[in-house]
Amino acid sequence: MMKHMNEAVNEVRKAEHRALSAEADNTLEGTRWLWLYGAENIPEAQRPAFDVLKICNLLTARAWALKETLRNLWLYKSEAWATKHFKRWYGWAIRSRLEPVKKVARMLKSRLANILTYCKSRLTNGPIEGLNNKIQGLIKKAYGYRNKQRFITDIYFHCGGLNLYHDQ
Repeated sequence: MMKHMNEAVNEVRKAEHRALSAEADNTLEGTRWLWLYGAENIPEAQRPAFDVLKICNLLTARAWALKETLRNLWLYKSEAWATKHFKRWYGWAIRSRLEPVKKVARMLKSRLANILTYCKSRLTNGPIEGLNNKIQGLIKKAYGYRNKQRFITDIYFHCGGLNLYHDQ
C-alpha cells in the first residue's frame, strides 16, 4: 500500500516541479527524497526546510499529508475503527484532485477487505518473503541443484533454525 502511495506522491511532485520550473520557481528542487520519508524519519538537518515546505500551498504537500494519514490505518486493532478511518481517508483522497492519489485510493478500496484482515490477525507476508529470499540465495550460491533431495536438505539445514553447537 505504502509503496503505491509513495509512487503517487512522487508523481504529484514531478508534475508540480515541472509546472513550477516553467515559471522559474525552484521550490521543489532537490526535495524528492524528503517527500518519501515518514514524518518521524525526516533527517534532523533537513527538518526545518521540510517544515516550511509542508505549510506551503503545494499539491505535493497535500499528497504527502494524505500518505501520512493513510499510514495511521496500521495502528488500528479494530476492524470497525480501521474501516471508519479508511472511509474518511478515502473521501479526502478522492476529493483531493490529485489523479495519482485518486488512482491509489480506488485500488485500495477494491482490496479493502484484504487490507482490514491485518487488523484482526496482525500477520503479514514479510517473514515468508524473507524465507523465500533466503532460499533463492541458496539456489544462486549453489549455481542450481541437480538433486531435489539435496536442495530440500540444504533448505532444512540453512533455514531450519537448528542449533548445531548445543550442549548435550
